[in-house]
Amino acid sequence: MKRLAALALFLLALLPLSSPAQVAPAYQARAQQLLPLLARDGGEQDFFSNLFLTAVPVNQWRALTADLRRQYGEPQSLGSVRQNGPTAGQVEVRYERATVGFTLVIAPEAPGRVIGLQIVGAKQANDSLIKVIDDLEALPGQTAFAIARLTDGGPQWIATREPDRQMATGSSFKLYVLAELARAVEAGERRWDDVIPLSHKSFSGRLMTWPAHAPMTFHSLATAMIAESDNSAADTLLVALGREKVDAILPHTGHAKADAALPILTTAEAFALKMPAHATLRQSYARATPGQRRALLRDNAARLDAKTVDIGSVAETPAHIDSLEWFASPQDEVALLDWLRGHGGEALPIMAVNPGIAPADAARWRYLGYKGGSEPGVLAMNFLAQAKDGIWYAVTGSWNNTAARLDERRFVALMTRALNLLAGTSQEQRETVQPIPPKPRPAPSPSSAAIGAAAR
Repeated sequence: MKRLAALALFLLALLPLSSPAQVAPAYQARAQQLLPLLARDGGEQDFFSNLFLTAVPVNQWRALTADLRRQYGEPQSLGSVRQNGPTAGQVEVRYERATVGFTLVIAPEAPGRVIGLQIVGAKQANDSLIKVIDDLEALPGQTAFAIARLTDGGPQWIATREPDRQMATGSSFKLYVLAELARAVEAGERRWDDVIPLSHKSFSGRLMTWPAHAPMTFHSLATAMIAESDNSAADTLLVALGREKVDAILPHTGHAKADAALPILTTAEAFALKMPAHATLRQSYARATPGQRRALLRDNAARLDAKTVDIGSVAETPAHIDSLEWFASPQDEVALLDWLRGHGGEALPIMAVNPGIAPADAARWRYLGYKGGSEPGVLAMNFLAQAKDGIWYAVTGSWNNTAARLDERRFVALMTRALNLLAGTSQEQRETVQPIPPKPRPAPSPSSAAIGAAAR
């Protein structure tokens, strides 16, 4: 879900920031003009440069400002204005229910139209994790959510909503592929710089247009898979590592209902099975055991190839997200993120390439790793976060609706609020949180080496 940082409207060029300077009249004037532009439609041509409006058309801008008003009420007044260089700075706008921060960049030449504008965070009055969960509960469809402090003694649950509910998570499954690669490297079976061919190109993503069998390292494939959610990278890695080994990583990392989620499908297989033309095959797959499903995939490999996928038939409305998906609960995702914390190695910097939220919000953390998932009716966001004081957290949320597409910006805003609230909590407050005992989990799985040997 590489567009999940969409609250960042557009930033053409954020110049290196120097120490705060006195606000220039031209910059102050543009900051003051921002307030009425957020309150009502009109005036965009005089405020923004042509380059900005090419990247963010007027209709898109108006939809974003309407979304801000829906979330936070009407804009009331201009707050602080800080200029950090000749053309760049920060502007705060006070809404009825929140203060929203923007990075504002103006052109150096007259009339100084705005060339960059980015939302960098919103602080709601009297906000709390309880209010975030209430807002999640109000979303149409089903939601599940969890925040846990990660310790050597296991997760300590801070805030949860339906933490054991199995949810469709879309491309979040790619974290399991990454985990198996990290396990194989840790066990000495693979190296991050091993080179393999780009063997299984799938729809969407940058690598879809690359030459077939282009040589790539495991590291470069993993980075494309996680940071860009590239489906070709994911399918190539899944096949190269071995489906049996990737399947084995689910119980190994603590997935409570692995059999219901197995086998892990390639993106090509998943969307081929969702197509109306494969209804009978899909029904057989849904009723089968994991072993029978693997056999069905082998026997129908030609029918389930990426070249056969009519993506238009499954791209507009939710398609069988309750029966044919990549499933995991918040507890499962927390367990996976905790496993990656201890065993991920080079996987951790790969997860931090795309933090999933606006840069200013991500900067509240010492480390922020992310992978999400998005398709019609499915949104998921999973964060592995280390606070400035060194404490580790997992933050995960999913939203499913079998009947309609989802409001991505609304979900991103909720998850960003949760992260910002957690980051803003003092260490003393975090240490007084009373852990919520997790539900019983499956017995520990075999060691990493034993799984590798069994799956060969």
